[in-house]
Amino acid sequence: MAAAAVVERDVLPVGLYRMPHPGRDGVLLRRGAVLERLVHVRGEPVVTRAWPAAGRVRIRAEAHTQDDAAAAIERMRFALGTDHDLSEFHRRFRRDPLIGRVIRGQPWLRPRRRPEPFEALVWAICEQLIESGRAAGIQRRLVWRHGRRSACGTLRAPPSPERLAGRSPAELEACGLAGKRAHAMIRAAREVARGRVDLAAHEPSWRRLLAIPNIGAWTIECMAFHGQGRDDMLPAGDLAFVKLVGRLAGLGRRAEVHEVREFFAPYGEHAGLAGIYALRARLA
Repeated sequence: MAAAAVVERDVLPVGLYRMPHPGRDGVLLRRGAVLERLVHVRGEPVVTRAWPAAGRVRIRAEAHTQDDAAAAIERMRFALGTDHDLSEFHRRFRRDPLIGRVIRGQPWLRPRRRPEPFEALVWAICEQLIESGRAAGIQRRLVWRHGRRSACGTLRAPPSPERLAGRSPAELEACGLAGKRAHAMIRAAREVARGRVDLAAHEPSWRRLLAIPNIGAWTIECMAFHGQGRDDMLPAGDLAFVKLVGRLAGLGRRAEVHEVREFFAPYGEHAGLAGIYALRARLA
């Protein structure tokens, strides 16, 4: 059925800006200069498109209602990072010996966000203790087998909490997920679907999720950073960080998680941002 409402807005990004890459999970697609993805508002599908337009980012949403279309645009503004104000972070650390060169040379660099924190949570569970290419394959299979699709069938979104809550561990293991992680994903989905975990309430949601076996600090930190917009949350147990800090601190070994936290503690409420800038500095 054709969308009953179309909303289009031009957004002036905060600071220097570049459109993000689509990623490898098959959710955000690039067609020429346009980024497309399917999002859901109150369970209803909304097709969104975004592209550069005269120094702005034009975001278009097609939905059943004007309210749903407007809400989807707000979620895409978060996911695309158009409103992410990095000015204070840049001002404080522009001359930092580790990340200052990246701030000065790539001031458009922003973290990859997800329009929904539940999506960030599920993807973090997929990425536990495995390399990124393998995790992306699991994510694509989850989207294909259990995700939601647009009316035209060309766009797909990750599974809803309700959908995952009703799956068996074997169904998720068939997508490549390890057994313990499949159980953790289903339990997390049930907590969210039944309203026992409200991901809009950050710290309370973290405490409840941490009570689920095989959901630890790294998973929560990834969800908070990518799905809840918490620039202070650094996934300190990430292999990239334990290796980086081990080298930069001259440890002669991989750093312990507490050593990674101590290394990035001077960045305070910007620790998560500093982490992605530090990784980019390593590649520069």
